[in-house]
Amino acid sequence: MELSAAALPISTASAASAPGYACQVFAAEDIYVAQGANQGDGLCGPDEVCAGDIYALYHQAQPLRLVLRKPAEGAQSVAQGSEVGRPGAAVRLEARYTLMAPDGDRVELLFLSLEDGLRLALPLSPVGAGLDYTLLAVDPVPADLLLADVLCLSFACGTMITLADGSQRAIEALVPGMAVLTRDHGRQPLRWIGHARLRAVGSFAPVVITAGTLGNAGDLIVSQHHRVFLYQRQRAPGLPTSELLVQARDLVDGTAVYLREGGFVDYCSLVFDRHEIIYAEGVPSESLMVNDATVNRLPPEVAAEMKARFPGLAHVPHFGTEASREFLAEIGAGRLIGARKA
Repeated sequence: MELSAAALPISTASAASAPGYACQVFAAEDIYVAQGANQGDGLCGPDEVCAGDIYALYHQAQPLRLVLRKPAEGAQSVAQGSEVGRPGAAVRLEARYTLMAPDGDRVELLFLSLEDGLRLALPLSPVGAGLDYTLLAVDPVPADLLLADVLCLSFACGTMITLADGSQRAIEALVPGMAVLTRDHGRQPLRWIGHARLRAVGSFAPVVITAGTLGNAGDLIVSQHHRVFLYQRQRAPGLPTSELLVQARDLVDGTAVYLREGGFVDYCSLVFDRHEIIYAEGVPSESLMVNDATVNRLPPEVAAEMKARFPGLAHVPHFGTEASREFLAEIGAGRLIGARKA
């Protein structure tokens, strides 16, 4: 996938000459209401859906490759070579839907409409055929949001990662084969490490979790969608478990946790045989989850290498209770941070 002009990897001629970027989508009608007010209907626009309806993905549904041109003046349109849509047709991001999977994990979908009348769904998290997904919330999409702004999960270079023997090493010094300590499966060999240098603006600006905020010895710097794993000694009201997965962007308070914009940021992504919880600056955090939904949103040279090295590799996401933006707004993200520092 090619990044928007503001976030092009530097010194990457192949990316600059690429025709566009690609993502995996489903036809909107392939995600249908299994139970609820709109039973039998496919996924509709934000004014037509009903919160509480239960959606499912048809077993026969096949993901489609949507290729878009490099955006010009904020516009997005279908590029040549796309499996769906007419070349040149404008693409509009209409809404973001938040759904809950049977295990309580949150799944986000972007609802897209094309100028030629097609409606598409872009899962930002993996979805499984035949499972029930309850629609929780419908949120507008910022007018200037581009599909290329949907980030992969990454740590900033310099992040200290805990190895299986308890020692720590800077993430950029790791090499495949090294044994890393994981929360659920102990000693696990690192399969691959990816690198990308991006302009630290907009959605690509990193989140800085300052030293001590989550018990971290040094600043933990991650991409905005990267999830950290928090264990609360006392379960927060409204949650079925004391274990939380929280996106870094949802912890931003402007003081202890803030966005760092300007210049460039060097990101590293770690891949294991499974989607793991590892220790970064001592904070449990997720590794890169490898599947079509995430790989196609990586910088183009990283995605190409990932597909070549790991054909057919598809991770099952680490399931915990993901703290939604609404829940954090209700209880206050500072409460989670304060509980960790206590």
